[in-house]
Amino acid sequence: MPGTNLTREEAQRRAQLLTVDSYEVELDLSGAQEGGTFRSVTTIRFTAAEAGDTFADLVAPTVHEVTLNGTPLDPAAVFADSRIALTGLTAGPQELRVVADCAYTNTGEGLHRFVDPVDDQAYLYTQFEVPDARRVFTTFEQPDLKATFQFTVRAPEGWTVISNSPTPEPTDDHVWRFAPTPRISTYITAIIAGPYHSVHSAWEEKGGQGEAGSAGRSVPLGIYCRPSLAEHLDADAIFEVTRQGFDWFQEKFDYPYPFEKYDQLFVPEFNAGAMENAGAVTIRDQYVFRSKVTDAAYEGRAETILHELAHMWFGDLVTMEWWNDLWLNESFATYTSIACQAHAPGSRWPHAWTSFANQMKTWAYRQDQLPSTHPIMAPIRDLDDVLVNFDGITYAKGASVLKQLVAYVGMDEFFQGVRAYFKRHEWGNTRLSDLLGALEETSGRDLKTWSKAWLETAGINILRPEPTCAEDGTLTALAIRQEAPALPQGATGEPTLRPHRLGVGFYDLVDGKLVRTDSVELDVDGELTEVPLPRTRKRPDVLLLNDGDYTYAKVRLDADSLAVVTQHLGDFADPLPRALCWASAWDMTRDGEMPARAYLDLVLSGVGKESDIGVVQSLQRQVKLALDLYAAPGWRETGLTRWAEAALEQLRAARPGSDHQLAWARAFAAAARTDAQLDLLAALLDGGETVEGLTVDTELRWAFLQRLAATGRAGEAEISAELRRDATSAGERHAAAARAARPTPEAKAEAWQAVVESDTLPNAVQEAVISGFVQTDQRELLAPYAERYFAVVKDAWEQRSHEMAQQIVLGLYPALHVSEETLRATDAWLAAAEPSAALRRLVTESRAGVERALRAQAADEAAAGTTAD
Repeated sequence: MPGTNLTREEAQRRAQLLTVDSYEVELDLSGAQEGGTFRSVTTIRFTAAEAGDTFADLVAPTVHEVTLNGTPLDPAAVFADSRIALTGLTAGPQELRVVADCAYTNTGEGLHRFVDPVDDQAYLYTQFEVPDARRVFTTFEQPDLKATFQFTVRAPEGWTVISNSPTPEPTDDHVWRFAPTPRISTYITAIIAGPYHSVHSAWEEKGGQGEAGSAGRSVPLGIYCRPSLAEHLDADAIFEVTRQGFDWFQEKFDYPYPFEKYDQLFVPEFNAGAMENAGAVTIRDQYVFRSKVTDAAYEGRAETILHELAHMWFGDLVTMEWWNDLWLNESFATYTSIACQAHAPGSRWPHAWTSFANQMKTWAYRQDQLPSTHPIMAPIRDLDDVLVNFDGITYAKGASVLKQLVAYVGMDEFFQGVRAYFKRHEWGNTRLSDLLGALEETSGRDLKTWSKAWLETAGINILRPEPTCAEDGTLTALAIRQEAPALPQGATGEPTLRPHRLGVGFYDLVDGKLVRTDSVELDVDGELTEVPLPRTRKRPDVLLLNDGDYTYAKVRLDADSLAVVTQHLGDFADPLPRALCWASAWDMTRDGEMPARAYLDLVLSGVGKESDIGVVQSLQRQVKLALDLYAAPGWRETGLTRWAEAALEQLRAARPGSDHQLAWARAFAAAARTDAQLDLLAALLDGGETVEGLTVDTELRWAFLQRLAATGRAGEAEISAELRRDATSAGERHAAAARAARPTPEAKAEAWQAVVESDTLPNAVQEAVISGFVQTDQRELLAPYAERYFAVVKDAWEQRSHEMAQQIVLGLYPALHVSEETLRATDAWLAAAEPSAALRRLVTESRAGVERALRAQAADEAAAGTTAD
């Protein structure tokens, strides 16, 4: 957005000139119930290394006073484009004091204000990553200018205020004076305020945990949510995961938890999953489950909890120098959170790497095949670059490559290096080379070549087995061929062959199950690598490359293995090889190598045997997506009807009350289309029909109602009645989505106006309206909005905040209109509109989805003559 960007060169110059010592921040939130603005008073003490000019950052409607070293400056003269000019600095200590009125937001950026319809009380929380602390107080907004922060907050009577330091007792006039923090970056400071409900406990350090401080330390733990969610808050389960994380990370990192307490605050209308504010983690309050969810949802919540806890060390204690190492920050937290789930004693999710292979790596593979693909270590020129770089490469590919690095150097050596890294750089800022240097010391491996191949290049390798067999079926030789496909058109860089540490699994059918009977682990490098055979043996029924999922690559099966897997994918005894084969089949479908109708056949043949509920739910989403976007248009309705029928069969066959039953109820609701199916959905909603063990609770009622609204079976009367039953903020979001989903021109016009022509919707409601607006069965109704999208998207990007604009750019792109016409319209807009680099990237990514869908539809059409419907 104009006036709010910061380049890396500007940040480097400022860091060379300044050392920041401390912030004192006074916030008057006493008027939060009414909203509008709040008084912000900031005093920054810093040191200039030499004489020079620089600037501080502030996004505020009004600046009342600017005082530099005791000298008042004219705000009108020094405040412009979200910067306060600081000119004529001399070498030595400096003090800047700024008095401003800052604005509450409803976008999830800066200081977000939400009013709960249940109690009409306001609830506040901050979200500062990447550059939004400057929306609340004056800052030097970059991660390498660390300082201490002392917050003083005036809040309404009866409120609680939480920050990075332990919560003090308020004064009689409702002022909260927090102790200074350790030296941290601006983006991980936080203020959360409101009449929140809380539960408290502690983590007690056990003895014998290496050198990480003395045994017996107690860290206070807090969990917070709105009172309207308190009845649903399963605090004991959250504390259990948190304590497991403390135990495991303390052992692996061998460094004491860096802060005085650890609060987890479930907050409303949160844009991301969670945020690693030091000692005060904010988490989206959809993780306080109001209705029954599957174990996959609990596993996902646990991964989020552990991810943020890992950041307390990697990200908060030791912080990246600049945002080009954002990937390392996020990848480390992702890798260690899943490793904790997989290996921590007593974990409920020892199969966590199966979930990682099934979900996170699928995200990475998708992102890495877009025109915007980039090296893991991406060049980040400015804040606009980083704001669109919270993607599948930064999180999922990065974590996949860290898993490969651990396989390459050894897990013990990896964590020995991490321990040295924390001790060497505590409270400081680092670059990737600092971590790699520590790992080289502990592993004895030269990681420079590895880093260049894996971190500084883009794209995915393909690995194919090449078995050779004698006439009697004996496997005489096995090689792995590595390919480096051309990067997507528009991507920068060259295809690269990489070194891979991986496993090869030999699987045979034994008593109807595919069981691993041999395995080999080896280094693969170059175009062709010979695999040492474990013994003289017949060719296995399935040869599975990347068994164990150590590396990051697209894996293909040889023809004989593919034939067996097609018939027996659900028969793998272990969940991880099943997940790897499911992922390979989905990748082949996206690439047009497997027609959408064949993918449907494969899933229907194996999903009933799939025990991992997370895999089942992924397959349900992927089948629906394949039928909506990748199936030949003339066959699409046949495929969708078949899928809905199968979902209903699975719903009726599932064990009563099981996670599988709930998942199939949701899948059926999403696909129901015939009169009989919609009649059943309506009967399940009103209680006229029941399925043994299936509780149609609040969230499931909304899922049923939204489908009925989208198909014209329910209207405003039914939606309003349901909202009266569920008069909560979640109910308001569901109602907004259901209204936007109605199949009428008036409903679409109303939704479009609310999102595009008005800017008053809160972030979560806008997201809900967009999700309801885009219905895959309503292509004709949505067709006029394709042209309107290109007419408004640039203005939306330039006039809205980043989060709100990105919702519009991605959510309203005409992705359902899979046609050459959509590609031409996109190309014409890209050529004429002169979008910013960030906006160009988002639109180009969306275009790539249409181009891929066209190829997949052509492959499915070609299969029509050879595949029976």
